[in-house]
Amino acid sequence: MRCRILLSVLGLALGAAAKAQQDQIVVGYYPSWKKAMIDGMDLSQYTHINLAFGIPAASGTLSFEGQSFVSSVVADLHAKGTKVLLSVGGWTGSNLISTILKDATTRKTFMDSMVSYIKDNNLDGIDIDWEYPGRLGNTCNVIDEAKDTPNFLSFLQDLRAALDAGSAKDKKLITMAVRVEPFDVDGAPSKDVSAFAKVVDFANIMQYDINGAWADLTGPNAPFDFEKDKGLQMSFVSAIDAWTGAGWPANQLTAGIGFYGRSTLALEDMTQDPKNQYQPQSKVVPLGDKEDAPWTDTCAGTTGNSGVWQWKNLRSEGVLTSPTKAAAPWVRQWDPVSKTPWLFNPDTKQFISYDDPQSIKAKIDYAASKGLAGAMVWSIEMDYNGELIKVVKNWDGSNPSLSNNNKPGEKKPTEEKPSEEGNPEEEVSSSADEVEPEPSNVPLNNEGFVAPVSGGACETNGRLECADDTGANAAYMFCVNGKWVAMKCGEGTACLRSGDSVTCGWPKS
Repeated sequence: MRCRILLSVLGLALGAAAKAQQDQIVVGYYPSWKKAMIDGMDLSQYTHINLAFGIPAASGTLSFEGQSFVSSVVADLHAKGTKVLLSVGGWTGSNLISTILKDATTRKTFMDSMVSYIKDNNLDGIDIDWEYPGRLGNTCNVIDEAKDTPNFLSFLQDLRAALDAGSAKDKKLITMAVRVEPFDVDGAPSKDVSAFAKVVDFANIMQYDINGAWADLTGPNAPFDFEKDKGLQMSFVSAIDAWTGAGWPANQLTAGIGFYGRSTLALEDMTQDPKNQYQPQSKVVPLGDKEDAPWTDTCAGTTGNSGVWQWKNLRSEGVLTSPTKAAAPWVRQWDPVSKTPWLFNPDTKQFISYDDPQSIKAKIDYAASKGLAGAMVWSIEMDYNGELIKVVKNWDGSNPSLSNNNKPGEKKPTEEKPSEEGNPEEEVSSSADEVEPEPSNVPLNNEGFVAPVSGGACETNGRLECADDTGANAAYMFCVNGKWVAMKCGEGTACLRSGDSVTCGWPKS
């Protein structure tokens, strides 16, 4: 079903790239409370849809808020070839899982409820979003630091056996949503989670909500890489390293992509230090987009805004006039280390960290190069005209212009100067001089440009560089674990260098 993308010093073969796209897993979470916004959406881009959320009762039974529409949604998605799972738990639905798994009676009821729900609703499996085994998530969640993780493993082993016994000809899936570090045991992440991977089909890493209003400084919601001593020292890259380092196979992981951002209130005018996204902030969370509103956490006894800005509303409410251009008074910046954009409004001092096509491309390219099975999206209704899912689906690393009206591969007339809305040269990286040229690279006589060599040494994970300086070659290089890996722009486009930027755009004539 899933394939690893094999990389060599010769680069990516076109056949391998096509196979990778065909077999890529794309998981989308379907929040039941957003059904009205999802109706009419084209969900054929997703290979798996997780209905969120099944909520466990103390007895171990399950309930799903969207039960009234499950049958119609499942039938529609199955007709498109998409698998459908029930996701159990979530932020507020995980509070009783630890207690349920400790008792033999409630544990069996929990397992039987999952098996029955799959059968009764013609589902393809169960996704478990326990936030988090052995670690406190929501304030009211019960945790047992010593026993949660081993109890979870034992439960999953029994669930696997029960599902296999009941569906020998139609294997049912077990998947999980997991945090950026492996499950905790006695207050520390597990060093070996390989036993989980033997019974779980794949895990979806939630590589977002890393920095937010809970911190003293503004920072990236979902950094590709973290900056040393700035913000939480976790990232998209470190999460993959943590799980694979603990024995989870890369081809049983999906990379988590958030189709949203988070806003906070800075205490200073961040435009005075525009290259620094780590500045003092208030703990008061501002109202986010038009769908945000004060919500009450009955568990914590607090009421407040989420501060969330969905991508569709960043675009539809005019904060962004194109994927990479902000509307005044908003100012857009790009951070070359976290490889994320951020917005600042000097009038309100509101800061927004989010993901866009540029930042998602860096993550998808990296995940593909590391051999992951695919990507996971939270959540499907937050996209805008398919701008983000298009990038997620470009699993071979290609990314034709997302903001122009030309068809991919259609060359734009050279005499026509592209407008901001129609410019195919969207930034894919920043700071072309982040590292010194490697001695093993081949120098070119063009403004000191040094062409990277596939397999040669590089210093900054995630850095992109064109394979040459001609402006007509689709090949570019991606820095992965200290080595240059060959990649390719989309059909009809080429890798272009302009100042401190590297882009995929229309070839130079």
